[in-house]
Amino acid sequence: MPDTPWFVRGIVNADGDGLRWAGETVHPSDSCTIRLIVLKDAGSAAVRQTVLETFHRLGTTGEGIERFRMVALDVPPEAAFKRILKLLEHGEAKGRWHWEEGCVTAAWETSGGSEDE
Repeated sequence: MPDTPWFVRGIVNADGDGLRWAGETVHPSDSCTIRLIVLKDAGSAAVRQTVLETFHRLGTTGEGIERFRMVALDVPPEAAFKRILKLLEHGEAKGRWHWEEGCVTAAWETSGGSEDE
């Protein structure tokens, strides 16, 4: 499984050394990328891990990055989109995180995703 594309919206390619670069879409993924800035406990490693584990139970994978107090979720097409969206909105309302869509699919959009900010 490739790393979650953190900061590129919709396009990312890896070179021979494994470095990732923005380029053209060669083969679109069926997965979505959702980014969270974790606010609770200043985005500590323990809280980021808890966030990852919580969303993992809904079918996602992902990773955290300390520098930005962030978590990036890779949301495959078989994940529980509606439950994920509900949790994203609940956590934001409770002040646990801010979130945004990095790259989403039509399936995510029709499930109720694609928030208008």
